[in-house]
Amino acid sequence: MNETEGLRFRRLHRPQVITDELPEHRYKGSGTYSGKVFQVTLLSLGGFLLLPLLVIILILESPIQPEVFSLKEPPMMKGCWEPNLKLREAQRLFEDQIMGPESITNIGDVLFSGTADGKIVKLVGRRIHTVTRLGKLPCGSKEEESSCGRPLGIRLGPNGTLFVADAYLGLFEVNPTTGEATRLVSGGEVVAGRKLSFINDVAVTQDGKKVYFTDSSSRWQRRDYMQLIMEATADGRVLELDLETRELTVVMENLRFPNGIQLLPDEESVLVAETTMARIRRVHVAGLNKGGMDTFIDNLPGFPDNIRPSSTGGYWVAMSAVRPNPGFSMLDFLSQRPWIKKLIFKLFSQEVLMKFVPRYSLVAELHDGGVCTRSFHDPNGLVVAYISEVHEHDGSLYLGSFRSPYIAKLDLSKV
Repeated sequence: MNETEGLRFRRLHRPQVITDELPEHRYKGSGTYSGKVFQVTLLSLGGFLLLPLLVIILILESPIQPEVFSLKEPPMMKGCWEPNLKLREAQRLFEDQIMGPESITNIGDVLFSGTADGKIVKLVGRRIHTVTRLGKLPCGSKEEESSCGRPLGIRLGPNGTLFVADAYLGLFEVNPTTGEATRLVSGGEVVAGRKLSFINDVAVTQDGKKVYFTDSSSRWQRRDYMQLIMEATADGRVLELDLETRELTVVMENLRFPNGIQLLPDEESVLVAETTMARIRRVHVAGLNKGGMDTFIDNLPGFPDNIRPSSTGGYWVAMSAVRPNPGFSMLDFLSQRPWIKKLIFKLFSQEVLMKFVPRYSLVAELHDGGVCTRSFHDPNGLVVAYISEVHEHDGSLYLGSFRSPYIAKLDLSKV
């Protein structure tokens, strides 16, 4: 190899110096193309995912037509309402053996309740016995609930019979020994031009001649209770049944989700929990003020369910959701924003929405004038959740639930 050929060889195989500019220059065209492809792909994917959502928002109708209403700023959680952990002292009874014991009454030491699978049961010691079934099988799904039945409020009458308000099937009088059930009012019956769609709670006079009950809505059924709460329709009523004449009359209407009901000692008025409005109303059913209504307590720190008498002359009120102050209440926020409610029900089912409702159980004892004398709490519902009623018996509170698989018992001597 001569010198000239050697130089040529070295030039051809000279190592190439790589600088910072070389890759950018070399791949500039291909990098720009890849970036555009990525952007187009991302936008296409986003459009593909958002299109159904836009269709839902713009085209589909919302199942609810919410009304605008206003709630006062929730009361501060202090004084009688000061948070505590006293409900966590409760003991769960019949856990995973009984589902949704909404309301409770007793004959002696035997407890009675209605369950989510349509039965009236009695609880003797550690055993559960079925007294009767008001509806028919199958039970268990939302679609079957209307035929299965859903016993809610339950009371002991003066003759030792049980008065039961079934959300779908009507108002019944049940013999606790034989299980014989007599229908007093039919669910779905038209009264004063509107259907009884959501019969909820019941109260009986001491002489057993009159029964008062709430019909929470003429539009929504119990299985759609979340729609009723969010729509806030003022179509609930309080009705009176005269057991001697069988006359059924409306004593108050235009209530927003009337729920629990309790006769006052003089039996001239009843207390009614107006759940959506976080207050308890007093409806005058007899006497000089018959047909009138005033407020027993306004602006509760939670949404009241059933009302039952306490041994000190007051009333126990159960609340399964609160309006924390300080804190944030979703229902208060949404009360002035019906468009958000419509959107929510276009996107989510009732079952999904329930997962977003903070669990906080609150029991309060109220006296005349709506004065709170004591309250028991379980923040986050760790021991007692979805509480619907407080039934006092023999020094203990028995706590019913519209959703939980147990009854809770709180020994008052421990709190």
